[in-house]
Amino acid sequence: MPLSQPAPREPLHVRRIECQGFRRADGLWDIEGHLVDTKTYAFSNQDRGEITPGMALHEMWIRLTLDDRMTVKAVEAVTDAGPFHICGDIAPAFKKLEGLTIGPGWKKHVKELLGGTQGCTHIVELLDPVATTAFQTMFSRRERERRAETDEGKRKTRPRIIDSCHALSANGPVVKREWPDFYTGR
Repeated sequence: MPLSQPAPREPLHVRRIECQGFRRADGLWDIEGHLVDTKTYAFSNQDRGEITPGMALHEMWIRLTLDDRMTVKAVEAVTDAGPFHICGDIAPAFKKLEGLTIGPGWKKHVKELLGGTQGCTHIVELLDPVATTAFQTMFSRRERERRAETDEGKRKTRPRIIDSCHALSANGPVVKREWPDFYTGR
């Protein structure tokens, strides 16, 4: 069901984020994010001249290459459009993510390494959906492989996804059905 009918309004800004996950031939994973901000009106920009409706004000890309443990092995960041000529100069700083693992503490480490003047706000924001895309990309394949390795499909370790949201509560019906050994309800 979509949102309710809004009050009369004027569209002004559009942000598009697209993330994709890939399994590489070498066994690693590539997770890519692309962010584009546009306006519905023209305005003057000191560094770029006139920004016309639909022209990218921000257009940034990031690719994380991960191993099976979700450890970042390589990073590439690119700024195709920013409001200032120097926006793209910070892209190499995102290499600081190499060696980090997507999991508990990920957001904290990203902020420590790339927050404020040490990074680009928009690329840092893009890392949240990229991390989620990594998990979504890798989870089903990793889960299939784990089930094949365990006795009769029974897991020996508690899946990290349990208690990560309302639907995956350890005492809820989904965990009871999917991972009964880790169900904590009655």
